[in-house]
Amino acid sequence: MNYPAILPMLVILGAACVGVLFEAFLPRHQRWQAQVFLTLLALVGAGLAMAVYVTDAPSAGETTLSNTIAVDRPALFLWGTLLALALGSVLMIADRSVEPGGAFVATAAIRPGTVQDREQRLGAHPARRDAARYQMQTEVFPLTLFALGGMMVFCSANDLLTMFVALEVLSLPLYLMCGLARRRRLLSQEAAVKYFLLGAFASAFFLYGLALLYGYSGSVRLADIANAAAGTDRSDTLLFGGMALLVVGLLFKGSVGPFHAWTPDVYQGAPTPITAFMAACTKVAAFGGILRVLSVGLESTRWEWRGVLWGVAIVSMIIGAVLGLTQTDIKRMIAYSSVAHAGFLLIGAIVLTPDGVSSTLFYLLAYGFTTMATFGVISLVRDADGEATHLSQWAGLAKRSPLVAAVFTFLLLALAGIPLTSGFIGKFVVFSAALSDGMAPLVVVALVASAIAAFFYLRVIVLMYFSEPAPDGPTVTVPGAFTTAAITLGVVVTLLLGLVPAFALDWANAGNFALQ
Repeated sequence: MNYPAILPMLVILGAACVGVLFEAFLPRHQRWQAQVFLTLLALVGAGLAMAVYVTDAPSAGETTLSNTIAVDRPALFLWGTLLALALGSVLMIADRSVEPGGAFVATAAIRPGTVQDREQRLGAHPARRDAARYQMQTEVFPLTLFALGGMMVFCSANDLLTMFVALEVLSLPLYLMCGLARRRRLLSQEAAVKYFLLGAFASAFFLYGLALLYGYSGSVRLADIANAAAGTDRSDTLLFGGMALLVVGLLFKGSVGPFHAWTPDVYQGAPTPITAFMAACTKVAAFGGILRVLSVGLESTRWEWRGVLWGVAIVSMIIGAVLGLTQTDIKRMIAYSSVAHAGFLLIGAIVLTPDGVSSTLFYLLAYGFTTMATFGVISLVRDADGEATHLSQWAGLAKRSPLVAAVFTFLLLALAGIPLTSGFIGKFVVFSAALSDGMAPLVVVALVASAIAAFFYLRVIVLMYFSEPAPDGPTVTVPGAFTTAAITLGVVVTLLLGLVPAFALDWANAGNFALQ
């Protein structure tokens, strides 16, 4: 057991356990400060532990914990990306100024529409107003750390059973956090139930596929499955059946169409900080797992599954681009945007060359920061009912708040892939890797889908700058220090990766997966 190699994961999961003890033993009025400090300390500590390990890490990577965890260069890149994105997401989760008391319900047991629900949102009695306003469901902090720890294990798992356990560890906290919105409780709880039910189906697909692959190879280790697939006299029925079910479970987590049905509802109903966390971090973890499974476990059968994933990528891009045009809610629009981006990411994932892996890792980094900042800006536009997410409410926003409109315009242009943003560089390197591997038709489809998707980004920009604001329209809340820091982090990284991407590209190209 190489403790320095897995210390970042141990720090995150250990802090999550300490956070649970804080909830059990600390008075309510002390929990927020303690949880925020512990969570930020854990993220910084895990980052420092990883930085120390990287200086002496073997270039070929290594496996530890009885070969269940592979700590290689792609895993370290994904860990660094997850920790950085989680830092921004936690700052948004901890903010209590944009929404008085925070985005989360004071007590999870409060039912929508009850007197207690109105009091905790509005402070019905003057004597309780301040107490109600500043209460917050602080269990979200250890839940966030548990989900993050599961994501780190998921994208570095060297066998399918460890990957399945990590899948559940990252998923179960997200199901809970999606239902804890302070406002629009029914919509939030509906999103949580949908996510839970569809996630349970996806987990069942993954586990059944794991069982079939174990029956085929006699092992759950990715390297053993690859060796069995490369040369054996056994029937390929178990191999291809298990492969199909396993990949369906992975594609569900990555919001890849047509396995995306949960995405728009959950993005819309979940508290916006949790939506940002899911949109950024879950995407990184899911595609990290997809890259590892395809590159290590199923590489020798690439000619059998590559055509199928071509079709899946095309379907995902078309669904995201076309259905995104029809949306009137801005959070649902970004959800369908994520489905289109999942199709672009899948192109890089099926290239299976060093350029394909590095370009996909870079795209995950760029997309994560842009999306996190996008949801941070969305949380600022509010009316009496909370966030104003209907597109009509964003009309004339540039006249009310030129700075917020300018920042949001920059982020939308990055999602569209306009030059001088990280989105352009991300698409350029992914499409270049695909072209060099003979996937020109798929790149043409991706370019057409990008052009279609650009329309609904530009539509929002035109709405903000060339429409008159309604007299009773929403206002732009002045963000607190935490939300300001998260949005600034996302915008700065999006700009830097668009102007000077060489450092991140070199880091993403530093090594391959450990084949042990």
